[in-house]
Amino acid sequence: MARPTLSLIAAAAALFAAASAGAQTLPQVSVTGKAAEAAPGLGGFSDPPARLPMQAISLSAERLADSGIDQLAGLTKLDASVSDSYNAVGYWSQLKVRGFDLDNRFNLRRDGLPINGETSLSLANKAVVEVLKGSSGMQAGTSAPAGLVNLVVKRPLADDATTLMLGAIQGGTVEAGIDHSQRFGMGREFGLRVNLAAARLDPTLRSSKGNSHTAALAADWRVSPDTLVEAEVEFNRQSQPSQDGFSLLGSTLPDARRVDPKLNLNNQPWTQPVVFDNTHASLRVQQKLSGGWSAQAHVGIQRLRTDDRNAFGFGCSAENNYTRYCSDGTFDLYDYRSLNEHRDTTSLDLSASGPVQLAGLRHDLTVGGLTSQFKGRFQRLAYNLTSTPGNIDGSVVVPPAPDLTGENTNRSERSNELYLRDRVALGADTTAWLGLRHTRLHRDSVQTDGSQPVDYSQNLSTPWVALSHAIAADWLAYASWGQGVESEVAPNLPIYVNAGRALPALKSRQTELGLKTGTQRVEGSLTVFDIRRPLWRDTGSCDVKLSCEHRLDGHARHRGIEASVDLKWSGGGLFASAQRLRARREGSAEASLNGLVPPNVPQTTLKAQLRQDLLPGLQALLGLQYEGRRYATPDNGVPVPAWTVADAGLRYTQGVGKQTWIWRAAVDNLANRRAWRESPWQFQHSYLYPLAPRALRASLEVRL
Repeated sequence: MARPTLSLIAAAAALFAAASAGAQTLPQVSVTGKAAEAAPGLGGFSDPPARLPMQAISLSAERLADSGIDQLAGLTKLDASVSDSYNAVGYWSQLKVRGFDLDNRFNLRRDGLPINGETSLSLANKAVVEVLKGSSGMQAGTSAPAGLVNLVVKRPLADDATTLMLGAIQGGTVEAGIDHSQRFGMGREFGLRVNLAAARLDPTLRSSKGNSHTAALAADWRVSPDTLVEAEVEFNRQSQPSQDGFSLLGSTLPDARRVDPKLNLNNQPWTQPVVFDNTHASLRVQQKLSGGWSAQAHVGIQRLRTDDRNAFGFGCSAENNYTRYCSDGTFDLYDYRSLNEHRDTTSLDLSASGPVQLAGLRHDLTVGGLTSQFKGRFQRLAYNLTSTPGNIDGSVVVPPAPDLTGENTNRSERSNELYLRDRVALGADTTAWLGLRHTRLHRDSVQTDGSQPVDYSQNLSTPWVALSHAIAADWLAYASWGQGVESEVAPNLPIYVNAGRALPALKSRQTELGLKTGTQRVEGSLTVFDIRRPLWRDTGSCDVKLSCEHRLDGHARHRGIEASVDLKWSGGGLFASAQRLRARREGSAEASLNGLVPPNVPQTTLKAQLRQDLLPGLQALLGLQYEGRRYATPDNGVPVPAWTVADAGLRYTQGVGKQTWIWRAAVDNLANRRAWRESPWQFQHSYLYPLAPRALRASLEVRL
């Protein structure tokens, strides 16, 4: 597969070059309609994305609707650097960026403030989803390397508007929503935006019926031309059984063509839904000051409650192998129940931005501080082996084992961060970019029975620096270097000689070289990156007291090249990206580990979304996803074949009086391709998730 996959990258790069070269000759595109809503930049600077020395994508609500995306997991359809990381129906979304897992505790933002992503996050009231690809230490105190995801809330528009939505998906899912924005007051200084959405969830995956609801209210008050006050609150709930994964059968990878992708192994008579109840609220005050300066105060809260329940397949005790299912298709089945989980996050960000002349150079500075607190409170849980094993044909009925016999872990965290960002104009075409964040971190945890307490504090600093140069009109070349940081302790268990001790901070480093262009008709980039992330490993026998040490052992190194283009022409456009990734483990004291590829990381990916007008008002949509070969286990012993999926659809826009009606109809997985979509290595276990089968979806959007 090496030559075909390399040709994909070459084709994407050629497409980027051809599109950019033709930017002066493409026909002019006229765009009409309401102006897009302003969205805060995830990169931390106010410059347009094409002028920033970093890689980030901004996905509008309309683009997500055209692709049928209503969960964060759907972002894997649109960008080559974003892939799946244990994405199960009915559970929270988990993503990889550039081959690294994003940490749902630390890598998600909502209007720039930190939130916990261990829940189902509604997109019904989101205007934009942003994905930063690269070192995130300048934007986050602690986070996994390679990126952040930011949800931008819909705010009141300048003009009154109402949108109604009704949709259906094959299998029985029906959804409806309303989005209403209105301004009022003598000077229209007050704004209000209401988003309501509800869905009966009945996907093609069997045994996964559920429902979801979202109610959100956003308001603003333009106190004066210099003062803006914004407030919003959101409530959402999802109740749906989650999806159990398949797995290796002994040393064998099951043939995906012979596996029913509609089968959910979480199908016991006692199976109950996973329930996510979420509340989000924020208040933001923006004030313009003299001399071009402005200040902002932004406070946010998140309150999550979860009932997590599953008939959970894990390992094969009959063959003494707990990393996969048994060779004969049976597996150990556990009754898992963790009820009334609470995860609460509160944060406050204060910042000021403006120009300064220093040493004869113009500096555009941002200085600020962020304080945040997190509390996770849990009860005892059930994680009990059932008396009868499960089977991959889903036919075995086993008795429940619901006793709450296991301990959970309560966690608390306080984080105080000071940050500085600076853009320095070195000349007419050359700019230096600087960022620094210092974090004072305190974390503690304890089991629900009071055992295994851990308490520690750390001071962490993460710098970032970049240099950009406008090499021609609408062309930017840049180089950047930055750090990210993660913090952890050795497990507080008797087998560890360093049990409960805080470990040195894991500082990842990324170097990136990029070339970008951006005009009204084309945006594109070509990027080369190199990320090094230290790794911890348990060494020793780890089977008796004080026989194990959790210590630093080498690093993960992910090097790659990305190409992307967002091309617009009269009557159509192309949104495409490709990535070639070389992810390896290096520097381990155990030589056999060096050179191994992390599991569930495809070497080559290609994503493309094409749209083209066929008739007045009628547009054809075509989506393509290709993900190359990956491995199911850390030892690279079981390769998982590459796959390609095509989606096709139509979008018809018609005027009905003063209204605009938008009809959408599409078929996902047009050829009904069967393959293993991903192979996550989760909880030291190999899981397999199949591609969803072919499904028809249709919707109507009415803009009043």
